[in-house]
Amino acid sequence: MKVLTVAQMRQAEAAADAAGHTYARMMERAGHAVASEIMRRMSVQGRRILVLVGPGNNGGDGLTAARFLKEAGAEVACYLLRPREETDPVFQGAKAAGCFIAQAADDRTWRVLRLWVRSAAVIIDALLGTGTTRPLEGDLLRMLQIVRAEVSDRRPWPVSFFAPGPPFTPSAWPPRTPPEPWLVAVDGPTGMNYDTGELDPHAFHADLTVTFAHPKVGHFRFPAAHAVGELAVADIGIEAKWVPEGAFEVMDVATARTWCPPRPSDAHKNTFGKVAVVAGSINYPGAPWLAAQAAARVGAGWVTLAIPRAIYPVLAAKTTEITYILLPDELGVLTPDAVEVLARAVEGYAAMVLGPGLTQEKEAIAFVHGMFGLERAMRRGRIGFHVEEEEAVKPAAPSFTWPPLIVDADGLNALAQAKDWAARLPGPAILTPHPGEMARLTGLEKAAIEQDRLGIARQFAQSWGHVVVLKGAFTVVAAPDGRALVMPFANPAMATAGTGDVLAGAIAGLRAQGLPPFEAAALGAYLHGLAGERARQEIGAAGVTAGDLIPRLPGALRALSGTG
Repeated sequence: MKVLTVAQMRQAEAAADAAGHTYARMMERAGHAVASEIMRRMSVQGRRILVLVGPGNNGGDGLTAARFLKEAGAEVACYLLRPREETDPVFQGAKAAGCFIAQAADDRTWRVLRLWVRSAAVIIDALLGTGTTRPLEGDLLRMLQIVRAEVSDRRPWPVSFFAPGPPFTPSAWPPRTPPEPWLVAVDGPTGMNYDTGELDPHAFHADLTVTFAHPKVGHFRFPAAHAVGELAVADIGIEAKWVPEGAFEVMDVATARTWCPPRPSDAHKNTFGKVAVVAGSINYPGAPWLAAQAAARVGAGWVTLAIPRAIYPVLAAKTTEITYILLPDELGVLTPDAVEVLARAVEGYAAMVLGPGLTQEKEAIAFVHGMFGLERAMRRGRIGFHVEEEEAVKPAAPSFTWPPLIVDADGLNALAQAKDWAARLPGPAILTPHPGEMARLTGLEKAAIEQDRLGIARQFAQSWGHVVVLKGAFTVVAAPDGRALVMPFANPAMATAGTGDVLAGAIAGLRAQGLPPFEAAALGAYLHGLAGERARQEIGAAGVTAGDLIPRLPGALRALSGTG
């Protein structure tokens, strides 16, 4: 499923219309889809439904949905912001179906609007669509203010509501008492910018958004993403050949299922690969454990912790399934001497995680630089820290190739302090930065990265020659060849320390089982997100810890196979 800009969506619609799949047919299917998505979640028989109708195609979609809902037995009112031509076929269709029609021009005290908002079970926002970016003002603003006030009076919680379950998986709405209306947006809430993700402060937040053919970039950008609620993507007959090249894609269940590694009956532990996790320090002994457990839980056959000798007793007492490589350390932090020991020990491993919990002590940085023959960048300013000239160390690169790499956390922070790290790093490696780490690697401001997560991830994956997993709400996975996927998860339960370590380990476990770098990164991110959704549903949006994801990874894998 592609993620389109407004311009790309217009191109696709124009190509469809030119090929004979007319705008009228697309509108008919769009309106039917809105009605169908509502009816999948509730019985509309005898229920009052209010459709707020704008002057353009978005309003036409709303009028078409009103017709289908009326025919299904709902009591439907269409409240028009502007009068529509009497000859407009969608307007005539709604009238002929028996929908009640009211116009703002005839309701100057807004009495009719208030009465319908107070009694409606569902309110459909079909006022403005993808092509409008102007500020909300005039009658439009007043209409939204009235709706927002009336709805807030009726609902015991704020208008903002994030529906349970992962996006793109329509689910039954939780039961509500009749006075509480559901808010449904056609394409997106009025006041949303579909390219930038900006949101007018007067926009109300939807419980469900039904968009057409493909989601838009703005659906995955905040603050607008907060207002989308559950996102359903409806087919309106636009074929793939009409979609412009270069669009991003959303990771979906079908794609994830095709990438799951096989599990042959005659397998043994070496069939599924060996993972080394080079991580940890006296201050962060949990990070290596999280990564190692995640690698095992996604199916790696053999997992080894390569850790500072000082933290071995802690980890050995915590787990019995993991093997160990004990590395030289100084006060619980890896030292450059560890490079040679590690090099001798990891030959034959299929994947290696580098970085979680190493710290940014100069000894740990020198260890990472020594692995790849990197030279310290002199007085190189980065977001959050500065490197002093006297901290420079002489590189001591090994004479062999490291296993396929997944570089995370302090591994990335160490790379950010080196010259020419992207060219020296054997690849294609998989880099898993959060926005702050991405800022250090690129020299860009964190705000600039957040503003264009999809574009930044793709740009630097191509320029570095490595796969980039830009973490956060709607994680982006980008490959050097230009492929890019956005994950359909924005989960506040995942905003807790250690979840990135789990992600790095999951990706490594899949890489060890033979998946190519991009596929391993994307499937790992999807499983990680799906495990997080399960944790949120079972535990809640607050109180989930990184360790809660680990036992849910096998269930996420099983769900993709259709057996759990």
